[in-house]
Amino acid sequence: MAAAWPSGSCAPEAVTVRLFSVLWFISVTTGPWGAVATSAGGEESLKCEDLKVGQYICKDPKINEATQEPVNCTNYTAHVSCFPAPNITCKDSSGNETHFTGNEVGFFKPISCRNVNGYSYKVAVALSLFLGWLGADRFYLGYPALGLLKFCTVGFCGIGSLIDFILISMQIVGPSDGSSYIIDYYGTRLTRLSITNETFRKTQLYP
Repeated sequence: MAAAWPSGSCAPEAVTVRLFSVLWFISVTTGPWGAVATSAGGEESLKCEDLKVGQYICKDPKINEATQEPVNCTNYTAHVSCFPAPNITCKDSSGNETHFTGNEVGFFKPISCRNVNGYSYKVAVALSLFLGWLGADRFYLGYPALGLLKFCTVGFCGIGSLIDFILISMQIVGPSDGSSYIIDYYGTRLTRLSITNETFRKTQLYP
């Protein structure tokens, strides 16, 4: 038996509205907006390295006692292990989606480190203070010509020894090979700041 339209003039209009509603729902769930809705509704997991601060904790690097730098320091960069917080699901460094309990490594965070080549800051300062008038500090840092000149002139009559002591203690003068001093990892270090094209400059507002 064929079904008949209900009486009234609104029945075809109601069917049309329902049909458009179904088509709109299909286009939303399968189109680009549908992908957003699916990802938002399904809470697609992010990469662990994209977690926000407070959602993970990174361990302190393991320090090499000889260099006082991280043991895996290569090309001025080292990596530390980071652990996502419990009950967080994200993709680890291998691309595997994991539900973390707080004890698993999620990713490795790069940190900066320094290139050292055996020159101790404490030794350089001590040589400059006690034997600077003989040029021992310059010989130690790899400046034999200046060391010999200071030796022959008794540290430029003491003035050169004083200047070198100030420059070395302030870490302005370093090893001749361009490396950094060996300083305690949590000790006082000189950080040189420079302005490049990538430096953010705040717009000056004048009254």
